[in-house]
Amino acid sequence: MTTKGRKTEIKPQEKHKGISRIDSQDGRTHGWYVRVFFKGEKRVKLFSDSVHGGREKALEKAIRFRNKAEKELGKPRTDRIVITATKRSKTTGIVGLRRRREKAATKSGELRYREMYEVWWCPEPNKVAKRSVSINKYGEEEAFRRAYMIRRKVERDIYGKAISPPYTQIGADQLALLMASTRPDSAEGSQEVEQNR
Repeated sequence: MTTKGRKTEIKPQEKHKGISRIDSQDGRTHGWYVRVFFKGEKRVKLFSDSVHGGREKALEKAIRFRNKAEKELGKPRTDRIVITATKRSKTTGIVGLRRRREKAATKSGELRYREMYEVWWCPEPNKVAKRSVSINKYGEEEAFRRAYMIRRKVERDIYGKAISPPYTQIGADQLALLMASTRPDSAEGSQEVEQNR
């Protein structure tokens, strides 16, 4: 990072997510830089060592600011990455939940399609888990409801609270539009199916 012709070194601190150490080479800026981003909103602040009573006290204030900012934005307090939007969630609008159509051959060689909602999550860093709910077995609305409830349970297990709104807050009209947009015969749904083949 360069500030008005001066070089400033930013060192991320592994133990403090969203907080970086800044020590400028000219000796003027020393402090902790806090950045909190969630659902398109951000909170940013520098805690200077000289203003806040030294390096340790500045860090304590930076951590308190980060925790308060996360709470205000509704972001779970975790040192893990919290994803709120992905290309895969485009069809349902819900992170970690997508509609999928899978091609499978029967023993006789006939091609059949299985339609499902898939729930994805990371039970721990660098591990991915998924679970699917059959649309063929439960029907469109019930399969979506079951998958949605699985996703909310996973969010509670990982982050301590659910990020997605309660299923009862999804209105009937919104739910009908959501499910219609994820079907393979809709424009967006067919693009997702094509990408998965």
